[in-house]
Amino acid sequence: MAHLLSVSCSLNISAGSRSYSKPLNQCAISSVSLPISKTPLKRFTFEAKRSRKCRTIYMTAVSMGQEPRVQPGSGSNQTSSEASVPKKVMVIGGDGYCGWATSLHLSKKNYQVAVVDNLVRRHFDHQLGLDSLTPISSIHNRIRRWKSLTGKDIELYVGDICDFEFLSEAFTSFKPDAVVHFGEQRSAPYSMIDRSRAVFTQQNNVIGTLNVLFAIKEFGEDCHLVKLGTMGEYGTPNIDIEEGFITITHNGRTDTLPYPKQASSFYHLSKVHDSHNIAFTCKAWGIRATDLNQGVVYGVRTDETAMHEELCNRLDYDGVFGTALNRFCVQAAVDHPLTIYGKGGQTRGYLDIRDTVQCVELAIANPAQRGEFRVFNQFTEQFSVNELAALVTKAGQKLGLEVKTVSVPNPRVEAEEHYYNAKHTKLVELGLEPHLLSDSLLDSLLNFAVQYKDRVDPKQIMPSVSWRKIGAKPKTVQAKVK
Repeated sequence: MAHLLSVSCSLNISAGSRSYSKPLNQCAISSVSLPISKTPLKRFTFEAKRSRKCRTIYMTAVSMGQEPRVQPGSGSNQTSSEASVPKKVMVIGGDGYCGWATSLHLSKKNYQVAVVDNLVRRHFDHQLGLDSLTPISSIHNRIRRWKSLTGKDIELYVGDICDFEFLSEAFTSFKPDAVVHFGEQRSAPYSMIDRSRAVFTQQNNVIGTLNVLFAIKEFGEDCHLVKLGTMGEYGTPNIDIEEGFITITHNGRTDTLPYPKQASSFYHLSKVHDSHNIAFTCKAWGIRATDLNQGVVYGVRTDETAMHEELCNRLDYDGVFGTALNRFCVQAAVDHPLTIYGKGGQTRGYLDIRDTVQCVELAIANPAQRGEFRVFNQFTEQFSVNELAALVTKAGQKLGLEVKTVSVPNPRVEAEEHYYNAKHTKLVELGLEPHLLSDSLLDSLLNFAVQYKDRVDPKQIMPSVSWRKIGAKPKTVQAKVK
């Protein structure tokens, strides 16, 4: 969540919703001036005027009339056991790529869901002149459409979790049994554009997560935190990557310690700080937490987002927010060479977005114990960039696409050829049934990209952010002229 969104801090409550005891004052959070330039990156000015009292909350009524189900994953409390499935789940960052798909999936599984978001991810697109490949509806229209299709309500709290007063009111109103925390600036390239975005990423992510931890301590001490981390915290060590912890023997003594972190951007560093803060509060306060170190996510459709065009998820293909496989499929669809950074030996863990929502549900249904800090490596397969390019080339040729590849200078500071073997067994042991990358899935993703190829802006495909040339002054790309 963030402080960049300009909104009116009024309370809009639909009929039948609960009300707050405190009035919400009108205030301005921030204003942003984005001058148009003739160069890819140009300075913009950012002024923030924010009152401590400022917050925005939008709520829709919740009426869960479904019959309770007792099997795991139903969202209904089973027994008085500590391991019973939580019913009320707050999804922070629920308007984003992974958050929206997760919110719908949990709602369909009969969890009571509340989305908390300040909608700043949409604002980033305006800042940088970007757009999703897919047209995405407003969060209000999304939730209304979900209600009309399923009869299920999703509560919506629009505001900034870096504002603890807002977060406190959301917590005390909704009273979550579990919090799924997607609400962070999630792009490594975005964090490396300039000083202001590096600072924003660290402040937004670390302080926002700290606020969530304090909210759990103050208002829901038994609440289970499911935090979306990243495999990027580990870096690319020349030994196997364990799930969160490693047992070592040194000078004749043995201990199990947190796995060493080798973050490769200001974004990844913020996630490392999050992990340390969460681990400490589990030990000091008895918080229960699961850190899902997620790999690179691909795909766009889940069973729920495919139900109606207004539920469609975003799909990023640009050099700032787009992930490797999604970017390659879009590049193939518009006859652009697949852009391989450097030698292309960079290897990472990958997973289908359908497995993202499945992993989150498994973590919620099997909560950590009080005081326990768990780490699950959340991915299903490992690929190098070259391997992904070869798979997309083969799939594209079957569809009649002439797919080519090109090596471009690597904008990142990273090893381009390295050992990589990460463990990922804990979620499988909990019941994960992965959707592995197949020819049919690649065909589907390529066809999806072809369907919306008229929305592609070729100028956004090539990387424009350099790790070595990070600037001090705020910048923005040239606005698109339609």
